[in-house]
Formats: sequence, C-alpha cells, structure tokens
Amino acid sequence: MRPFLNNKQLKKQKVQVPSGNLITFAPKKVNKTILRLAVPNILTNLTVPMLGMVDMYLMGHQSSVHFMGAVALGGAIFNFVYWGFAFLRMSISGVAAQTYGRNDRSEMALVLERGLLVALIGALLLVLLQGPLAQFSFWLLEGSAEVKALAREYFFVRIWAAPAAILLMVIYGWFLGMQNALYPMAIAITVNVVNILSSFIFVEYLDMQIRGVALGSVCGQYSGLLLATVLFLRKYRWILPHFTLKSAPLLSKMRHFADVSGDIFVRTLFIIIIFTFFTSRSAGLGDLTLAINSALLQYLMLFSYFLDGFAYAGEALVGKYFGARQRQKLQHTTRLLLKWGLGFAFVFTALYALAGEGLLKIFTNQAEVWQAGRPYLLWVVLIPLISFGSFIWDGIYIGITGSKAMRNSVVTAALLLFFLPFYLLTPLLGNHALWLSMLLFMGGRSLLLTLLYRRTLSTSFQ
Repeated sequence: MRPFLNNKQLKKQKVQVPSGNLITFAPKKVNKTILRLAVPNILTNLTVPMLGMVDMYLMGHQSSVHFMGAVALGGAIFNFVYWGFAFLRMSISGVAAQTYGRNDRSEMALVLERGLLVALIGALLLVLLQGPLAQFSFWLLEGSAEVKALAREYFFVRIWAAPAAILLMVIYGWFLGMQNALYPMAIAITVNVVNILSSFIFVEYLDMQIRGVALGSVCGQYSGLLLATVLFLRKYRWILPHFTLKSAPLLSKMRHFADVSGDIFVRTLFIIIIFTFFTSRSAGLGDLTLAINSALLQYLMLFSYFLDGFAYAGEALVGKYFGARQRQKLQHTTRLLLKWGLGFAFVFTALYALAGEGLLKIFTNQAEVWQAGRPYLLWVVLIPLISFGSFIWDGIYIGITGSKAMRNSVVTAALLLFFLPFYLLTPLLGNHALWLSMLLFMGGRSLLLTLLYRRTLSTSFQ
C-alpha cells in the first residue's frame, strides 16, 4: 500500500513511521523497550487512583460518613458506565498495534475512525438516557436514603463528563497501538491535575461538597479531550487523508472488530458487575462498612493501575510482534512482562504490610473508619501476589487479540470463585467473605489465563 507521503516527507514532519527497523529484535534491549512504554503508562495510571484518593479525602473530611459512601456509590455507577466502554480502548490498542506491525497506514486510520464513531454514538445515548440510567442504578444499588440522595447529586453533574471520557478511551488505545505512551501520559496527567485542582477549589473554597468533586471530573475530562486533539493534529495529521465517509472500507473489517470488542465487552461487564456488587453489598452491610471497603479498595486500585502500565506495554509490544508474525520475539517479551509483574507484586505486598494502616488514616480523619478497618488490612496485603498475573496476562491477550479466552476466564472466575464462595461464606464471615471472594476471583483469573495461553497463542497464529 502506497502512503500519501513518502518516508522522507514523513520524517521531515516528525512522524514516527513503522518500518522493519522498529521490529528488529535484540533480547537485551527488550527490557528497555518495555520500560520505555511502561513508565509513561505507570505515571499515567497512578494519577487515576490519586484522583480517587483525593475525592475520598475531600469527602472523608466532611461532616459525616455519608459523603464517603455517596462518592463511592456514585463512583460505582460511573465505573459501570465507563468500564462498559473500556472495550473500545482495549480492542483498539491491540488491533492498532497489529496494523502498526504490518505498516498498514490506511487500516491505522480506519481503526481510529471506527472507534470514534462507536464512542460518539454511545456518548450520545448516555446523555439522552441519563434519567432512566440513574433511576435503574439507584434501584439496583443498596445504600441508605442519605447516601443515595447525595449520590444522585453527584451523578447528575458528572454524567456530562461521559462524552469526553469515552472519546478519550478510543484515543488512548490508538496512541498506545502506535507505540506512543507519552501522549496518553500527558493527557491523563492533564485530566487528573485539572480534576484534582477543580475539585479542591469547588469543595474547599466554594463549599459545593459532593457536587464539587463531580464538577471537577467534568472539567478534567474536557481539558484532556482538548489536549488530545491538539497532540493528534501535531503528530498524526498525515493520517487524516486516510479517513473516509464510504461505508465499504469502514465495514470491511468491522466484523473482526465487533467480535473482539464483543468478547472484551462481556469480559469487562463481568468485572464491572463484580466491583459494583462489591460496593453495593458493602453498602448493604452498613454505611460504616461501605466507608471502610471504599477506602481499602484504593489499595487494589493503586496496585492495579501501577501494574497496568506493564499490561499496556504488553498490548503495544505483543500486538506489534503479532502483527509482524514474529513469534519468538513475542514469547520472550511475554516472559519478561510476567517477571516485571511478579517483582512489583513483592514490592507492593511489602509496602502494604508495613504501611497499610498509615495509608488508611490518610484517607479519612474519622477514627471509627480506620479503627474498624484494621481487621481487613490482611486482605489488601495479599492482593498484589494473588492478582498480578491477571493484569499482565490481560495486556498480552489483548496484543494477540485472544479475546475469547479473556471472556471465558472472567465469566468462569466470577461465577465459581466470586459469587459462589460469597453466598456460601457470608453467613459465617460477614465482610471477610466479600474480601475473600474478591481475592479468589483475581487469583482464579490469573490461573485460568496462564492455563489457556499456549492454546490461545497457537490458535491466533494459524
């Protein structure tokens, strides 16, 4: 396929052009390549739990525990909404990386265009159907009347951030597929810094309470979308002529995109269900338990967003080598990614064992919350070692578009290792059963993805 600009012209415009040299494999340099992609993604991801921590801090220093519970309940709804669209970022990054490995510029553009079209349709539906969505969500979730009333205020402000947030998922995934981790980092840091500063001003100086943290999210997302547009035009303007309004090229590989996206959607939906159920059942156990579990979940989020930096590096590198049909390089990269994951699992386990109680006290100054939370700290200490494989394998499977195995592993782990133990053990263990089920779910995913990998890879290379 002939590009509309030659390589000399592209180089002059500072465009990163895929070539055989980019696929050249030197095992000793793979770790450097992994870190080149992982470190910006880690910095990107760490801003997300920091945002959650700031929101929890701001609400944890209000007049009652109802504010902490409300932001957790409202946040659970948006986790459901946003994670429901996370299949766009995940499927696009893997497919885009494969087109990058094949040096197929036309398909690079079409992958982005398909994603943006789906995102725009989904965002429009969310805004139009916000009323029914809120009514159903608060009917489904448990919680006291006081918590739900505050969570409603939060919802109807933050829903206006949804269009920008969903479009950014597509853009993040495409940039990553282009082996560009710096732009997503710059965008995410901008989103979250603006979000944090706005929330702090709205809550602390304008006394907007829970509406303040919601409005901060709106400001952050649209600032990120504006920056993403500027950065895209700065570096990838050359791809614009490959966009099309014709249905034939847009639909030519839509079935493959739909199949991968559908599997990842089901996979993501079950993860959303698990975390939403976790928050809802926490609320059912009382406002204090909801506040405790909401704070302790920040430990899991902190570790997951850190390790997802390596998973995202896996999406980009594994996808590139898969697209170039270079199996040996793919396998070596996979082994290195798992070693990085295990190493940081030990680091976080030690951190949580030594400083877990201190972190809990940072989230809230309400003594009843951190005192009652002490018995559950053991579970967060175990999280890194039990769950690291699930995060790393996700990135590898996305790179080879092994979406069916991802879907099947999550569904199996959810039904057999989360819900079944929870309902059997809750009468005996109470809130401990909720945490035990979460660890079994994460560990089960790691084991199943490990067992399915060899067969999935062989099938993908056929």
